[in-house]
Amino acid sequence: MAALRETPQGFERLDCDLQCWDKLDRADVIAFWRTTLPRPEQKKKLFVDDEVLGELFRRLAEASEPAKLNFRFVLGLILMRKRIVIYESSRLQDDRELWTVRMRGTEDRLDLLNPRLTEEQIVEVSRQIGEILNEEL
Repeated sequence: MAALRETPQGFERLDCDLQCWDKLDRADVIAFWRTTLPRPEQKKKLFVDDEVLGELFRRLAEASEPAKLNFRFVLGLILMRKRIVIYESSRLQDDRELWTVRMRGTEDRLDLLNPRLTEEQIVEVSRQIGEILNEEL
């Protein structure tokens, strides 16, 4: 099993043998998925599928902590690049830029806060997401 856990330092990916999954403390786990480790000679694959990423994006919609908002924004950009999240418009609300987006195949609108990340923040969040996805972004 693989899981995404929130820590004071940010998000962390956990990998756990299926036999130990029931004993794992999942208090701070916000998402998890079943995976199979590839053979060493096998080409590296993405461990998290698009459905899991979309669900994580939706679950973080109510987040208010800066680290989660930054994470969700970069995840949203990745999902836009994959054409899973569709950008529709943007607006200013209380001096904050909100993007209106929707998940492909639905009409449900979601707000995505643009936290106006610095270059360093984008690199850090991309590193965290890359660790979770186990691939270079």
